[in-house]
Amino acid sequence: MPVIKNPADRIESPADPHSIALSGDPSRWQDLVAELGAEISAPLTSALERIHSLITSGRIDRASLRALREEVEQARRVGMIGQQLTRFASGRLRQSPERLQLADMLKGVLTHRTRETQARGVLLKPALKPAEVMVDASLLFGLLNTLLDWALANARSHIEFAIDVKSWPPQTRLSCQFTHRAPDASAGDAAAAPPSGSFDSLTWRLLEQTAWAMGLPLERKRDTNDTTLTLEFPRTVNDAVEAVSAVEIDDGFAPSTNSKPLAGSHVLVVSSRRDLRVQIRDALRNMGLIVDFVNSVDEATDFCREGLPHAIVIESIQGGERFSQLRDEISAEVPDFAFIEIIEEGNTFEMSGFSGSNMARVGRDLIASSLPSALMFELAKGH
Repeated sequence: MPVIKNPADRIESPADPHSIALSGDPSRWQDLVAELGAEISAPLTSALERIHSLITSGRIDRASLRALREEVEQARRVGMIGQQLTRFASGRLRQSPERLQLADMLKGVLTHRTRETQARGVLLKPALKPAEVMVDASLLFGLLNTLLDWALANARSHIEFAIDVKSWPPQTRLSCQFTHRAPDASAGDAAAAPPSGSFDSLTWRLLEQTAWAMGLPLERKRDTNDTTLTLEFPRTVNDAVEAVSAVEIDDGFAPSTNSKPLAGSHVLVVSSRRDLRVQIRDALRNMGLIVDFVNSVDEATDFCREGLPHAIVIESIQGGERFSQLRDEISAEVPDFAFIEIIEEGNTFEMSGFSGSNMARVGRDLIASSLPSALMFELAKGH
C-alpha cells in the first residue's frame, strides 16, 4: 500500500488500473495492522472505563451514555474500514467501468449527508461542473463517502468541493479543500487544529487505497491552515474525443459486480422483536453493511436527526402515520432513499415502484433469500 510520508507527495495510479495488487513490503502491512489495533483499542478502552463506572455506581447520565455509544460506534467504524481494506488485499475485487456523471454522484452523497454535516457545524460549498467519467459505480460511491469522512474529521469550518475538466487531454479533476484550523485561532494554538495523526488515519488509508485501485492519481497538500486534496480521473468521456476505448468499457462483467459492492453502506432496522432482528441480521451478515437496530419509529426519528443511514428496513407492524411522516421528511431530502418493509406473513417480494408503492416489500418467509437482493436493488438506485 502506498504511504504518504510528505503531505505534498503524489500517489500515481498503477500501470493497470484494474490491478488490486498491493505492495509486497510486509512492513507496510505491519504498520497498517498496528494502526488498526490502535484505532480500535482507544475508543474501546474508554468505553470499558465507562462500563466499569456504570457497574460500580449503577447509574449513567445521558451525556455519558451518548459518549459510550459514540465510542462503540467509532470502534465499529474502524473495524469496517479494516474489512474494506481486506477486500483490496484479497485480489478478488472486480471492477466494471460505467459512464457516470461525477457531479451528480457527488451531489447525491453531499445531499444524503446534509444532516450529519450540519450537526457538526461544517458548511459544504460545492462548485461542480458536469463531467462524465468511466469508473466502477460502487467504488466511486465508496470513494466519495470516504473522502467526505476524512474531510469531516479534519475540517474546522467549511469544505469546498470543485470539479473541472482539462480540455486536452480530456481529464476530470475533483478537488476538496478545507481549513483545518479554527478560523479565530492564534498561530501558536496547537489545539485549534486536529491531531496530526487524523490526517493519516485509517480513513485516509482507505481513501488512498480506493483511489489506487481505481487508477486515480491522488495529491494531498497541507500548509499551516489549509488542506487540499486532488483526484484525477484519466478516463474522462469527452463528446468530441472519446478518452476510453470500447475494450475498456466491456471487461466481461455486469455493472457494479465487485465483491460486496455495498460494503460500508449503513442500514437502520426498525423492529421491536428479537426473533425478527436475528433473521434480518443473519440475512445481511455477509454483505459488509453497517446495521443498526431501533425498537420504534420514534427511536428511528431520533437516530436520523444527526445523520441519515442509506436504507431503512421496517417491520410492517411499525407502519402508520408516524412512520409516513418520517418517510415523507426523508424523501423530501433524498428522493431515492431506500425503504424496505418486512411483511409479517407470506412470501411477498416487491421492488419499489411496483403497483405504485414507494417502498420495497419482502415477506418474512423470504428474508434470507430476498432481503439482500432488495437492498442491492434499492440502494443501487441512489448510487
